[in-house]
Amino acid sequence: MIDSAAPRIVLISKPGCHLCDPVREVISRVARDLGVSWTERSILDDPELDAAYSEQIPVTLVDGTQHDYWRIDESRLRAALAEPRAADGPSV
Repeated sequence: MIDSAAPRIVLISKPGCHLCDPVREVISRVARDLGVSWTERSILDDPELDAAYSEQIPVTLVDGTQHDYWRIDESRLRAALAEPRAADGPSV
């Protein structure tokens, strides 16, 4: 079952990441424009996220699926969010 309260976008980052600020700005703008929720999680707070994504920070997930890493394409993010929420995406 889909958790409709779960944010559609998750930014996986870490403190001091020089690539994270521009990605965060794009995510914030797109989420605001489209009225979708998003959250940010640090790999320093979660060993599983660190193991999975430490070499790809920042990583953007959409509906629990990896969407982009290192950079983000705003139009591609908007297109992904235009799709209905995935029914059985993994939770992060």
